[in-house]
Amino acid sequence: MNGAAQQETAEREPGRKNGRGRRVVLWRHGQTSWNLERRFQGSTDIPLTETGVAQARRAARLLAALKPDAVISSDLRRAAATATELSAVTGLQPTFYEELRETYAGAWQGLTSDEIMERYGEQYLAWKRGEPVRRGGGELETEVADRAAPVVLREVEKLPEDGTLLVVSHGGAIRVTIGRLLGLEPRHWESLGGLSNCCWSVLGHGARGWRLLEHNAGTLPQPVLGDDV
Repeated sequence: MNGAAQQETAEREPGRKNGRGRRVVLWRHGQTSWNLERRFQGSTDIPLTETGVAQARRAARLLAALKPDAVISSDLRRAAATATELSAVTGLQPTFYEELRETYAGAWQGLTSDEIMERYGEQYLAWKRGEPVRRGGGELETEVADRAAPVVLREVEKLPEDGTLLVVSHGGAIRVTIGRLLGLEPRHWESLGGLSNCCWSVLGHGARGWRLLEHNAGTLPQPVLGDDV
């Protein structure tokens, strides 16, 4: 696209500058001991492992190159510590939100998948089929999206026209937020693959709304350990 066409596109599409527009980067926290044990974390406040801190430190250097304008984060320790590593290299101070926490999963929290299957088999299978389930008596995925997505959208409105918002959160919460912003039906949210620890997804905004530009990015492929846990 030549310069004249880029200018014409920017004039046609409010909120766009230099043909790019606003971006949202959704970054999953680093590794925890419960990730390694495949335990369902939910809203349990589990800290990062030493490896998780190193993951956050490495990823922060990469994400700093995106020149984020603002950083928001879940207030749970594993996300807050991840966000702190970005602050160390950008100087940006994160704003913490309870609304960006992982799904509250009630009685499932602290259990492995095998333990959940043994104790709550029908409920677990229904969730795997994509049915709306209050896992362990906790939140529905749509309720997580109801609390998390509006925070992201409010913060996006504060950005400059070509600004970048960096959101530090959790695998499940990020997936449902992406699904909501893309306008996908909840039954299709599971089609978005999981996020590895300290990997991220990028959404860009244009004339037709939000688009998924990158998913589970992070230079080298890493296994997804407990996307919802």
